[in-house]
Amino acid sequence: MSNRIADLAAFSDEEVSGYRLINAKFPPIDLFDDVADPDEFEALYELQALTNPRLQTEIGNLRLLSINEIPFSIRGCSYAAASFTHVNPDGSRFSDGSYGLMYIAESSATAIAEVTYHQHKYWQNVTGLRYDRFVFKELVCTFGVGSGLDATNLAMEDPIYAPGDYTASRALGWEVNNAAKFTALKYSSVRRSGGVCHALFTPREVRDVIQARHFEMIWDGQAIKSVNNVS
Repeated sequence: MSNRIADLAAFSDEEVSGYRLINAKFPPIDLFDDVADPDEFEALYELQALTNPRLQTEIGNLRLLSINEIPFSIRGCSYAAASFTHVNPDGSRFSDGSYGLMYIAESSATAIAEVTYHQHKYWQNVTGLRYDRFVFKELVCTFGVGSGLDATNLAMEDPIYAPGDYTASRALGWEVNNAAKFTALKYSSVRRSGGVCHALFTPREVRDVIQARHFEMIWDGQAIKSVNNVS
């Protein structure tokens, strides 16, 4: 496997703000927000696991995330942790599905474009769905980057930006994830020209996550017809 990391510039940012959209049907995971440190979490988790059979479903797969990586005591901790414990087994642009990433766009418009694309791709394969509406929460995320890599210097013709083929981008993501010393990858949005996104490889540098607006996406049987601010 080639060393793509060598093609990327290193960077660090003291503080960055960005946006992500998540399905509104998924509530925050209270257990992450109810404690202040890993010791409290482990004690409360063990206690609740005795009486709450749904806990594993709500929390996700904790084996995918070290408890020491979770930024307990920040506002919106559950939103930060969920990206790493509820992982799409089909993967994403920079993950093969074996580990989680927190994708954050630098603008709301870019976040909407990214999610709209993936919603369209999913629902076009559902037979017989003539109309539906899907509601998403907008999250405003503030995070730091202790040691990141910047792929925005690469041309959009680079294989990591292939619109439908994630082979090269997942190879890069695997390389960054296993390098361990890098916490974020900055890259150009494939779904919105000029947009920029971050892929966070750990939640530990997330400083704040707050819920902002709600958006609804209207499916007309063939495509996402419109995206409306409903908050």
